[in-house]
Amino acid sequence: MVDRVPPRATARSVPAKIADTPIQRPDIPVPVTAWIIDGRGRDVEIAAEAVAWTRRTVSLHYFDADEREGWVWVWASAVTRRPM
Repeated sequence: MVDRVPPRATARSVPAKIADTPIQRPDIPVPVTAWIIDGRGRDVEIAAEAVAWTRRTVSLHYFDADEREGWVWVWASAVTRRPM
């Protein structure tokens, strides 16, 4: 079983009301690097998988520095595709 990032340490998501429609979901997650704001307010670059996106936002599946699993919606401009 994988530990999940606890709520106090969860990365900050973009506001829910910003989410565009439609949401696109790939058959296979896309490897990316992304900048997130962690639970302590620090900017952190992470390796992640893009599991869904809209025109302006991307949903990420990631593991934090303590190997805990997390999910977060970020601005698309904070995400860069990694080679597969």
